[in-house]
Amino acid sequence: MSKTKTGAVWEDREVLFDLPFAYLRLRPSEKIFDRIEPIEDTKGNSGTKGRMVVTNLRVIWHSLASPRINLSIGLNCVLSTTTKVVNSGLRGTTQALHLLAAFRTSRYEFVFTNLSPNCIRHYTSVVGVHRAYAASRMYRDLKLRTAVIQHKQLKVLPLEKICLNEHSIWNLSSDSGNLGSMVVTNVRVVWHADVNDAFNVSMPYITIESISMKDSKFGEALVFVVRQESGGYVLGFRADPTERLRPLLAELRALHQAYNERPIFGVEMTWGNETTKPTTDDIEELEEIGEPRGEMGPNLYLASQLAQNKSENEVQPVYSSYLGLAIEPLKEGFTLKSLFEVQTNS
Repeated sequence: MSKTKTGAVWEDREVLFDLPFAYLRLRPSEKIFDRIEPIEDTKGNSGTKGRMVVTNLRVIWHSLASPRINLSIGLNCVLSTTTKVVNSGLRGTTQALHLLAAFRTSRYEFVFTNLSPNCIRHYTSVVGVHRAYAASRMYRDLKLRTAVIQHKQLKVLPLEKICLNEHSIWNLSSDSGNLGSMVVTNVRVVWHADVNDAFNVSMPYITIESISMKDSKFGEALVFVVRQESGGYVLGFRADPTERLRPLLAELRALHQAYNERPIFGVEMTWGNETTKPTTDDIEELEEIGEPRGEMGPNLYLASQLAQNKSENEVQPVYSSYLGLAIEPLKEGFTLKSLFEVQTNS
């Protein structure tokens, strides 16, 4: 594999196979939300028992017998998550997690089968984390002209803290420049025009390659170089008076460096009433993570049903003689009896 690791975060934006061990290590602030085994990679490695690790950036699968056989699927690459009836090499005909992903010009199809009977935790974990990832893109994506300002104030994200609020900052994107304000937080740099809040840019530190001072036709300017994968923009700003730029540059560089050392990705999950805490920062210590949770009961099964993104009026209730109630039709491969049984690992 020719790819080399750099300071840029690649884990959520690439689909890679059979990685060297160093690439499976968790980067700073990458945290594990769930670890499930035994899981079979039914499409690519049928008949092989493996472990699935779900983090805030990617889904990792590796063979238990030979960890060099592995997958790393970035959450930003995931197009859809559904269930599918498949023929597993270890379980026969069963229901599995069907995951579609895209990376560069290729599309990939993954099928993961939980080898524990009646367990769908691998499905609910992946769906839940992917939804949390998709809902927190403001932490990681550069945004132009979006609704980040309300009543001249920044809409602060849940994990965000405002560090600086600088007025009389000119955006140099036009010949005359646009007067506005710059809000600097622990997550991003936001600039918006004073006369039009909708004319703005939100630059998370994760998207910024460098921050420097350069000469321009307007005099000295603060220059942000955005990473190619985030658009490759070069954005210039100047301040009145210009003496303010150098102290501002020092503050921005310090915040940018602090973020790179401990990024804030914004992907948060809860299990019940307890917020999931970051676990180990090293894939080597996965064995030390707490015992796997018990199998999914009725509540998480219903959650997985709702995660199919179907509107309620598409499914008509049916009468269940087992419960004496009208219920939503069960997915193929499930019975009411099995949903109310809790199986634990022996």
